[in-house]
Amino acid sequence: MTGVIQLLGRIMLALIFILAGLGKIRDPAGTIGYMQSVGLPGVLLWPTIALEVLGGLALAVGHHTRAAPFALAVFSVVAACIFHHNFADQLQLIMFLKDIAIAGGLLLLALGGKTAYCIDSYIDNRKSKANFFGTRQD
Repeated sequence: MTGVIQLLGRIMLALIFILAGLGKIRDPAGTIGYMQSVGLPGVLLWPTIALEVLGGLALAVGHHTRAAPFALAVFSVVAACIFHHNFADQLQLIMFLKDIAIAGGLLLLALGGKTAYCIDSYIDNRKSKANFFGTRQD
């Protein structure tokens, strides 16, 4: 049961990034305008989309189980500071805290590394001749 919860937790964290990245693809002009309104160059759109979609997918399937959540955590903190710094606006404060909370969860995941049902465990188990669940196949 722990493994299923770990998998669900990774997917739940990944969804916000995957859906945000896909949303940016659907409206690149609007996203560039929003980025430029806070002083960021529009050229950062495609690297942002790549990080959100590819990082989110890596998180969901458990690939690069330390680097992907760490990169997404840093991205979340930076995005919170750039886009949600007006704490006089209650909604902006909530969005800031949401991003910080997500970053906290991602840092815990990055610290722990591999979890159940992840590609990284599968790769390591293939090297040691263990199956997907970590038991030896001898």
